[in-house]
Amino acid sequence: MTTYICVYLSAFVFALVATPVVICLAERTGAVDRPGVRTVHERSIPRIGGVAIFVSAMGPVISVAFLDNAIGGAFRAVGMQLVCLLASAVVIFTIGLIDDLKGLPARVKFLAESVMAAGLCVAGIRISEIALTDEYTLPLGAWGTGLTILWIVGITNAVNLSDGLDGLAAGICSIACAVIALFAFHGGSTIMGVLMLALLGSLCGFLVFNFHPAKVFMGDCGSLFLGFVIAAASVMCLTKSAALVGLALPALALGVPIFDTLFSMLRRFLERRSLFAPDRSHLHHRLLDLGLNQRRAVLTIYTVTLLATGLGLFMLISDSISSLLVFAGALLLIVLVFRLAGVVQGHEILTRLREKYACSRYERDERKVFEDRQLQFRGVHDEAQWWQAVCQTASQMDFAWVSLMTTYKDGQTREELWGTPRTEPDPTRIITIAVPLNRGHGPASVSRRLQVAIRTDQSVESASRRAILFGRLLDEFGACANLHE
Repeated sequence: MTTYICVYLSAFVFALVATPVVICLAERTGAVDRPGVRTVHERSIPRIGGVAIFVSAMGPVISVAFLDNAIGGAFRAVGMQLVCLLASAVVIFTIGLIDDLKGLPARVKFLAESVMAAGLCVAGIRISEIALTDEYTLPLGAWGTGLTILWIVGITNAVNLSDGLDGLAAGICSIACAVIALFAFHGGSTIMGVLMLALLGSLCGFLVFNFHPAKVFMGDCGSLFLGFVIAAASVMCLTKSAALVGLALPALALGVPIFDTLFSMLRRFLERRSLFAPDRSHLHHRLLDLGLNQRRAVLTIYTVTLLATGLGLFMLISDSISSLLVFAGALLLIVLVFRLAGVVQGHEILTRLREKYACSRYERDERKVFEDRQLQFRGVHDEAQWWQAVCQTASQMDFAWVSLMTTYKDGQTREELWGTPRTEPDPTRIITIAVPLNRGHGPASVSRRLQVAIRTDQSVESASRRAILFGRLLDEFGACANLHE
């Protein structure tokens, strides 16, 4: 017990001392987070506080390995797995620090997380089976590697995305570390218990400076490091006990960032944006929109996390079926909070799905028309055939009308028209585009201009897309190079 207390207190004190040093270092080097459209703070704040968390946690953990007692012996006995975990955590921390200082594309960070997670699997830190009941254990085989990588990468990014308000990510991770430590000691995993106590101590010391009003942010170096270590530690605990609770408890402790990430990805998918695109629709943003200040929003999320985790702890003393019911109830509690905050709206999701499906159908149909028109234009040999191809394309692409104006050197003009512009019922629902066709081709004595009117009945996006596809046809076949008087 003395070792455990010393690990926690040394990490806590180390964080209290190291964090102010990191703040000064960040201010001198310009490693600060400035106010912007995605932020809620109004002044520049140092953003590499994760350095303090990293050194405060790693110091006591490494020191324990040199102790001449049972805990130190356990650390030395585990050998390669612990070394791989700590080495991978150092790499992830370094990637995050580079991102904080220089900036890295999201795909680079995602790739690094995946590679390090795969490395842990090779070292034997992987989910091989899950005990669903006392009688039935689900062997995962090769699927276990994929599930392990998905779990570690998912948790890492969920923690990263939760770092949006003062003290939010640090507080949630503190609860997660405490829960995993309890489960580790309950299951006899001394090493993971010590690791989680070290993280918990460093986070508690860091929260002194990170809680609202924050003097420092943990940055990606802190959030990625925490997410990766917590996820990997939960997997190592599960390898000691295949019980479902080994994943369920960390999942509940990190339930808010996990669901926030899932709903964010769903929202971006429905809005046809990149899954890595930033937005301001996370749970903490919704709580702020409801009128809560930063402190109350963070405390609300703390409360939800503690309630869900408290329910989850009953899984340690329940039978397998009861554990599943407890887990399901805790998940429903978290989802209910998202629903009340307005993050999840069933009718809005259905509407977005219908819109996305309709847009995909229109885009597919428009692409098919374009490809068919390409074939027709390739068979054009004279002006009459070219104009006929243009008219048929206009008809199939739902244009309102098309006009080809030819101006001769003597000033005379000739107009060829498809459709009737003057009878169009609502000219405000039309996009008109004029395209000069000569562009260095054809007789110098002739000037041609094509004008097209595209209906926007489906959407302006659809009309713009059809205009782009028609423009591709003109670029390839419509320069009038083959037309002669």
